[in-house]
Amino acid sequence: MINAGAVKPNMKLEIDGEPYLVVSADHVKPGKGQAFSRFKLKNLKTGLVVEKTYKAGEKLKKADFLVKKAQYLYSQGDEYCFMDMETYEQVMIPAHVLGRDRDFLAENIEVRLLLYKGEPVGIDLPTAVDLRVVETEPGVRGDTASGGSKPARLETGAVVQVPFFINEGDVVRIDTRTGEYVERVK
Repeated sequence: MINAGAVKPNMKLEIDGEPYLVVSADHVKPGKGQAFSRFKLKNLKTGLVVEKTYKAGEKLKKADFLVKKAQYLYSQGDEYCFMDMETYEQVMIPAHVLGRDRDFLAENIEVRLLLYKGEPVGIDLPTAVDLRVVETEPGVRGDTASGGSKPARLETGAVVQVPFFINEGDVVRIDTRTGEYVERVK
């Protein structure tokens, strides 16, 4: 159990028997009246986002997940296939469950598979992933010092802003928490 005032974004809670990810947490202390916390919560089974408010001091239950090491293999239609690294069992996860995380899934990447009551409800990606740029405008000589950026399509289909000196074929490191460019990988 955790106090509502101590809940932070990216925590996983169990509310009414369902697993939720805390998208945002706003702790309010009004001049008059009791303090309260307002949360934006994403249901990890359905993908729906809801808002809930709790009084300060109310107790919430942390979700009990089983975490397994897994490897991303391939996507088929709207489902993504992962292999459990211990049992070699393959698990299919629907695209709506993965959400934005699927933008950073390159083949053979290792992730942590989140299971809630035996059912896959999401993944935890590494903090950063290295992905190849497959499409971007060529850099213009002299643009490297200006500090601007341009869109680049990565091998996973995601589009991120990269510095002007990045070219097609370059490998870039992307922060999976923000979806932003970190550095070029040699």
